Amino acid sequence: MEKIASFTIDHIRLQPGVYVSRRDTVGNEVITTFDLRMTSPNEEPVMNTAEMHTIEHLGATFLRNHSVFGARTIYFGPMGCRTGFYLLLAGAYESKDIVSLITEMYEFIRDFQGQVPGADPKDCGNYLDMNLGMANYLAKRYLDNVLYQIDESRLVYPQ
Repeated sequence: MEKIASFTIDHIRLQPGVYVSRRDTVGNEVITTFDLRMTSPNEEPVMNTAEMHTIEHLGATFLRNHSVFGARTIYFGPMGCRTGFYLLLAGAYESKDIVSLITEMYEFIRDFQGQVPGADPKDCGNYLDMNLGMANYLAKRYLDNVLYQIDESRLVYPQ
């Protein structure tokens, strides 16, 4: 079997950033998959499921309610390796096209207080596995260490 695209990225050289993972055509529409890498693979500890679950709920809520990208959002969810998230948008985008959207989303997550949307037994299959404090912290860390000073080296996969 051939390796899938995400397994061909050099995870030894990969650093946190915003990357185009792939583009697929479905009918007449291009779907762009983004790799929102929050931690350095195989160097830093991975994120725990509780904070990832919280980021997923908050990020999906933010994206689906966004005035511009809400209708273009196909999916937002965690990577199995727990080093980041995938975002699928309808349209052909470059990483630089969504930096302001991702920054806005992580500011929303950093600043969010109160009841996490969907963190209720009626709405979620694992509603107790949430950690808002760590989600706030990790969002702030991603903003401060990556998004606020992002450059080309964090927008294009390493070769």
